[in-house]
Amino acid sequence: MNYQVFAALYDQLMADAPYDEWLSFTKKTLGVDYLEGIQILDVGCGTGELLLSMLDEGADVTGVDLSSEMLVVARDKCMKKGVSPLLIHQDMRKLGDLGQYDVATIFCDSLNYLETPDDVKAALHSVSQNVVDNGWLLFDVHSISKIEDEFVGQTFADSEEEISYIWHSFPGEHQNSVEHELTFFVKQENGLYERYEELHKQRTYSVEEYTTWLLEAGFEVEAVTADFSSEIPSEESMRIFFAARKKKRG
Repeated sequence: MNYQVFAALYDQLMADAPYDEWLSFTKKTLGVDYLEGIQILDVGCGTGELLLSMLDEGADVTGVDLSSEMLVVARDKCMKKGVSPLLIHQDMRKLGDLGQYDVATIFCDSLNYLETPDDVKAALHSVSQNVVDNGWLLFDVHSISKIEDEFVGQTFADSEEEISYIWHSFPGEHQNSVEHELTFFVKQENGLYERYEELHKQRTYSVEEYTTWLLEAGFEVEAVTADFSSEIPSEESMRIFFAARKKKRG
């Protein structure tokens, strides 16, 4: 499938995504009512929905994504709202020197798209280089139980006037991994539907592994919670949240 097509469909497929809860989690963790004046690096910003919400709160946000097509959609949204944040096409494992930010976020299970432990470690180290001392890294990942019990072997489907899709999830090649095979039927101007296919791979790890890798990247873990709550993760938790602060140099 042409990723440009998928980028155009993304917001329709993510219409029910809890962007407001990611925003609330960010503010609650930082202990603020508004994000005014806070410099945020939004890694895996996608089409910019959460980025725009942060901008509305007064934050100074830079967006980064691996997909140039996603960034085109994000840039178009920003132009329509009369804002022009810096949007960077870059791999989260190789961010380089983008600046020094108060907060870095990797939400919407973006970290789960990295396929190996070395990839995750590289991303955490790369982000660390762009966060000020005592600055924050906030991210969420799928739990192991969500991968194994909620995805693997499941089929999801939806049918709308403009778009219909069938989503099959299969065991991935690694432990605690899954492959999502998506088939889309998109209505064309002539009234006929064109078929597109897309394959997404995701992999997750234990809380202990993520914690170890954060420490190796120069972060101290402040909190590990589950499912947009203040509760610690359990075997039934679906989404795990990490709040970590960068240790002072020296």
